[in-house]
Amino acid sequence: MSDLSANETASVSRSPAWDALAAHARELEPLHLRAIFAADPERGERLALDAAGIYLDYSKNRITDETLRLLVALADEAGLRARIDAMFGGDKVNVSEGRAALHVALRAPRDAVIEVDGGNVVPAVHDVLDRMAAFAGRVRGGAWRGHTGKPIRNIVNIGIGGSDLGPVMACEALRHYSRRDLVFRFVSNVDATDFVEATRDLAADETLFIVSSKTFTTQETMTNAHSARDWLLAALGGDVSAVAKHFVAVSTNAEAVAAFGIATDNMFGFWDWVGGRYSMDSAIGLSTMLAIGPEHFRAMLSGFRAIDEHFRAAPFDRNLPVLMGLLGVWNNNFLGAPTVAVLPYEQYLKRFPAYLQQLTMESNGKHVRADGTPAGCETGPVYWGEPGTNGQHSFYQLIHQGTRRIACDFIAFGQPLNPLGVHHDLLLANVIAQGEALAFGKTADEVRAEGTPEWLVPHRVFDGNRASNTLLLDRLTPAALGKLVALYEHSVFTQAAIWGIDPFDQWGVELGKQLAKRIVPELSASDAPAHDSSTNALIRRVRALRARG
Repeated sequence: MSDLSANETASVSRSPAWDALAAHARELEPLHLRAIFAADPERGERLALDAAGIYLDYSKNRITDETLRLLVALADEAGLRARIDAMFGGDKVNVSEGRAALHVALRAPRDAVIEVDGGNVVPAVHDVLDRMAAFAGRVRGGAWRGHTGKPIRNIVNIGIGGSDLGPVMACEALRHYSRRDLVFRFVSNVDATDFVEATRDLAADETLFIVSSKTFTTQETMTNAHSARDWLLAALGGDVSAVAKHFVAVSTNAEAVAAFGIATDNMFGFWDWVGGRYSMDSAIGLSTMLAIGPEHFRAMLSGFRAIDEHFRAAPFDRNLPVLMGLLGVWNNNFLGAPTVAVLPYEQYLKRFPAYLQQLTMESNGKHVRADGTPAGCETGPVYWGEPGTNGQHSFYQLIHQGTRRIACDFIAFGQPLNPLGVHHDLLLANVIAQGEALAFGKTADEVRAEGTPEWLVPHRVFDGNRASNTLLLDRLTPAALGKLVALYEHSVFTQAAIWGIDPFDQWGVELGKQLAKRIVPELSASDAPAHDSSTNALIRRVRALRARG
């Protein structure tokens, strides 16, 4: 946490609506969800929203109608509507870098007009999509051949951050729709083990590498890319012409791509108004398109677009991303719940929480407002999670009976992709039961009524009063995945508007990278390092460990 405690954060005076919410939170503090539901028996049906194919039950948050009214007033005071219009209009809403943030253009229909600096960017977006589709068709159909004439069987995506997390998540989430005769691997970590294990059992003459780096200079990505190049050439006799048959690039740096040995015809570009963590539906998603095919990829884009249109048009009190974002602010800033557990009850979404970690925390983990002044309150909460039901036998203990307040987002699907006996009924019963247990808990009297010995009663009491949302969709389709990602993208944007921060820059990733570049040569040097005593000692210890062989 920052220098402000959770209680101090809730009392920060930023606007009349903020102060009203702080006072309202103090009034609600004694109320338990059991009492709130008892006083409003129909709230389970009323505090729910069914829109764009997503059903959101937000009734198990510690809110009343007055809370919602005040939260919408807060959004109005923050100018959320104008900010939404500015983003969709191509304004430079990424203020610290002087850029637009137009990921919504990546899924716009062909006839849309979205301008950046006076030019419509939509035709260029669809040109790249069409090139991606043509390339995917050649690879999937066997027309693209490697250096020895064999078709491609293995695709290895090399990237990091947004160039890795989105494609990894999407390929796993949509595995049900993917080509099972193609192998997909992902390399991101500069730790050599990542590359070695990803390629250990692959035949080089059947392997295609996708190097994803906008600048083609990202240290981790290019280190892995050069190792991949060396690996390929060692297996194929050193013929450098083989590189063009086994590498393509997702980049904007044509000169560096060509110098690497990749034909620029096989370079798929994107734009500076596409942030890395918002790029999985751009050319960064080439591996996803190779896995699921162009038709399913376009279906995923249609899901993104459905939420984009809903976010832009729906009134705030009936707007899925706005409600999710405002409830997040309420829990984080006024109820002292600084973390969110994302709990998908769908095994294919096992990488979704990891993807959301970057989307949410790289976007809103900021200590200053867009104008450079201190934020003055807690900003981005910590996002984490695992799929259910696994987590129930792990960290749910802390969520249910721990001393920390943790808000939960449950995600479930009414129809299974792999029907098998009673499995899906058990899965759905568990996700519904967890929300009920978190909200209402079990009192000491209820525990005693079960015949529990008095000494054991405290251990079996569940306080309840834990906030949760439940998101329910029909089934996990490509369109459904697009909807879920867009939902969180826009809820992040909503929260950023409330806190007055820029969710599209990420200066916090830079300092450690800069220092690492300085330390790399010092690990092999013999002169005394010139850092603080701790860093110097670590460098000397590494040198000593290396000297031992």
